[in-house]
Amino acid sequence: MHEFQAWIGLAESAEESDLGQLKEKVIELRDLVADSNWRDAVFEVKGLNGAYFFRAIGLINHRREESERLELFLSVISRRLPGSFGLIYDRDDEMPNPPGPNAFRVRVMARGKLTERQDPFLSPCNPVIED
Repeated sequence: MHEFQAWIGLAESAEESDLGQLKEKVIELRDLVADSNWRDAVFEVKGLNGAYFFRAIGLINHRREESERLELFLSVISRRLPGSFGLIYDRDDEMPNPPGPNAFRVRVMARGKLTERQDPFLSPCNPVIED
């Protein structure tokens, strides 16, 4: 089972969220996301109070195209919107150590770059959230 949840605030730079092309870049990302119609995953770009966010939720029996699509979106966001920030939580019962099948992998996007961190909140899944 591969499960993922992500939220990312979209920004052109770490200094200013909008350097003049934010809206165009968000439209490009929104068009790319709109091309994704998945049964077991939801990808969306949403504007709230002048800011833009990318969200992703998925629960898939095995890694397949939805997982690959998430990685594509993260790559596009990192490259085109290098001021973006947020969290990507995922777990996969086939994930190698670390973090392994009993833990969430946490990726942090800051300044458009992804780094992997240990999860202090929901891992180990058994016994923290499951019996």
